[in-house]
Amino acid sequence: MNKKFLFFAGFFLLCIAALYGGGKKEKNNVMQITGIVRLVGSGLFAELVITGSDYEWYIAGDEKNKLNDLQHRTVTVEGVETVIDLKFASGLPAGKRRELKDIKIISIQ
Repeated sequence: MNKKFLFFAGFFLLCIAALYGGGKKEKNNVMQITGIVRLVGSGLFAELVITGSDYEWYIAGDEKNKLNDLQHRTVTVEGVETVIDLKFASGLPAGKRRELKDIKIISIQ
């Protein structure tokens, strides 16, 4: 009986660690952003980014076609911002990733 208890206690603790240990915490906000549209990365891992004065917002995969032809131009867009807390494998914070989806183009300069 002692081995069964230890097994189930260990399994329970492992499940709790998986749920709460490294989970992402997301925050969604509707934002109006002005910045330069850029392509970052290389090859298969290229991503579109709007670089503002303070932050960079990565464009969600299905929204890339709206901004693909506007690279190197300054745009003002409105969209839903998702902020994801990133962590290293050791559990230490690795910064935040800001993503935009449901984008509406307001102006192009």
